[in-house]
Amino acid sequence: MKKGNLIKGYCLVILSAFLYGCMPMITTYIYAEGVNRESVVLLRNLLSLPALALAAWGQSRSFKIPLKSLPSISVIALMGCCVTPLLLYASYPTIGTGTATVFHFVYPAVVVLMGLIFLKKKAGKGVIGAMLLCVLGICLFYNPNDPLDWAGCGLALASGVTYAAYVVMLSGFRYKEVAGFKLSFYVSAVCSVVMLVVCLATGCLTLPATVMGWILCILLAILVNVGALAAFQMGTFIIGGERASILSTVEPLTGVVMGVLVFNEIMAPFAYLGVVFVLAACILIAVMDSKKK
Repeated sequence: MKKGNLIKGYCLVILSAFLYGCMPMITTYIYAEGVNRESVVLLRNLLSLPALALAAWGQSRSFKIPLKSLPSISVIALMGCCVTPLLLYASYPTIGTGTATVFHFVYPAVVVLMGLIFLKKKAGKGVIGAMLLCVLGICLFYNPNDPLDWAGCGLALASGVTYAAYVVMLSGFRYKEVAGFKLSFYVSAVCSVVMLVVCLATGCLTLPATVMGWILCILLAILVNVGALAAFQMGTFIIGGERASILSTVEPLTGVVMGVLVFNEIMAPFAYLGVVFVLAACILIAVMDSKKK
């Protein structure tokens, strides 16, 4: 693989991590507008479709996809953009976004384990070392003053496992003609249909009551589904699931920075060490790949 492609992959995944890092804060404001978690997932996907359609058409001038790719796209969509956010959002009211993030980010370790068990991949010492560094770094973000509800922790942990499955399936997706914004469009379309059926069948559809609520929902859709989702998918195709999952641990750093800047939160002393460990894991991945080149 060319060095330029590796750098492009790193940049795309890290960009997606920064954009995903804004999601908990925006979601909290949307909840305050009276929108429940199922409706947030629906609106996040549905409102992104026009922008994704324009981007997909501009990228490939076609919406054609092989019919045999639909099952894979559907499973990827359900695991990554339906089940995972539902589990993660459900944990926020009981344990807070900070603690939920800590438990959710077990997924880099789970991605490595799934690769070893199901795909028979060999994980080098560098990958394992980087994975341990990032998991340790994420754990240091935990604030002992936050509420610790075991049901909420279980939901956040489950979201990490389902997201790991999404990353593994995404890295193994072999239909190159369904890439970039086209893949993001179909993933969001599948999620929109599924979540609309769920919301109507359960009677849980709630829509924003104010203009500001709609603006926040559109902002979430653009940042997450048009920006973060597409960037992560494209980056994962280039550098692989293990590296993408480790580099994406930059996401909680965004949450920490947003908390300090927007909410005037004070970082715990251990959180600074967590930042160092996460950045060290990212640097280790880059150095390891550079040595291979």
